[in-house]
Amino acid sequence: MSGREEKLRQIDRLVHSPVLQGSESLCKLLRYLADHALEHPGEPVKEQQIALEVFGRPGNFDPRLDSTVRVQTGRLRTKLTDYYHGAGAADSLIVEIPRGTYQLTFAARPSDAAEAVPIPEPLPAAVPQRPARQDRTWFAAFWAMTLVAAALGATILLRPPRQAVAVPAVNPILRHFWAAFLDNPEPPWVIFSNAAFAGRPDIGMRYWDEKRDEGQPIFDHYTGVGEVLAIHELDQFFNSLNHPLRIKRGRLLSFDDVKNNNLIFVGSPKENLTLRDVPSTSEFQFRTIEDGPRKGNVTVINVHPGAGESASYIASELPLTEDYAVAALVPGLNPAYHALILAGTTTMGTQAAVEYVCREQSVRVLLAKVGSPEGIRRFEALLHVTVKDGVPVSSELVALHLPKP
Repeated sequence: MSGREEKLRQIDRLVHSPVLQGSESLCKLLRYLADHALEHPGEPVKEQQIALEVFGRPGNFDPRLDSTVRVQTGRLRTKLTDYYHGAGAADSLIVEIPRGTYQLTFAARPSDAAEAVPIPEPLPAAVPQRPARQDRTWFAAFWAMTLVAAALGATILLRPPRQAVAVPAVNPILRHFWAAFLDNPEPPWVIFSNAAFAGRPDIGMRYWDEKRDEGQPIFDHYTGVGEVLAIHELDQFFNSLNHPLRIKRGRLLSFDDVKNNNLIFVGSPKENLTLRDVPSTSEFQFRTIEDGPRKGNVTVINVHPGAGESASYIASELPLTEDYAVAALVPGLNPAYHALILAGTTTMGTQAAVEYVCREQSVRVLLAKVGSPEGIRRFEALLHVTVKDGVPVSSELVALHLPKP
């Protein structure tokens, strides 16, 4: 078999693998990048070129306003990593898309297989971070102007579960962490943030205030970029386990939902207001700063600081370079069920928290700290998130508390 034929065969193997099955757009992108790499070796492929020829964007495509190519390439890069950690662990040919490029590469697996597996990276955000004022009105306007598509993207995920397909055995590390959710045949509810806004998108919006905006209509059509990508991450993760999910926006959550289901909350109480009315965290709590230069921003309060821990944690000022997030498993309102809370002080932190609990590498670190061979029942973890160009690129566990029942 020629080298070209072997590479094309590897692409076919990827396209028909469980990690890409059903992802038509990613398969199309993979084939396009592979064809370009084979036909024009060493020649860079441009973002504009991909936008027009793969995703059908118009000739006036502007990558500063439309991040489709970056987002989809980041998703494909992550899928390739997942494949070589699972079904493709023994493949002799490794396909990669190096970070910062759209150039697909083929490499023979070295004798030490561990060196050939790429390190997982976070999914990119759907819009670039942009500098602006720190007041709450700006944050509301930012969400109103840039996240309409994100809300629609989350709605697309409200679909019936796909038909089960054969997948590799569940990773034992992830299986142990998610046992409380996977052992229940009923699908858990994913509850994503759904904040209330006052005003109108065309003239400016702000968070709805109970006193100031009494009698004014509430706009609750929006969620964050990080929340959308986080839901996608959870959807793909549970689909790989042949375990369905149900998805609901926070403002529609009912008491019966809380009482009779396992729940995964995506977004902080600042945005996911239902977290104020259900069992939540006791060690790390989200508070809004009431005065001073950071008024309106959200901080994480460390209720019982341990040695070397701070009493509070807050994200950097814009442009955002670091955030803090909480990942916590707490008992449900009904003790037969559980609630997993995944929330950052900004939407980027929320995305990072979800990615943290869906990746073997980070979950392994968390399990080593929890140290419960019987199964995880309760913990509260604080993460420090590094953000670059509007994308959470790494997360570090900085504090772990194990509240007593």
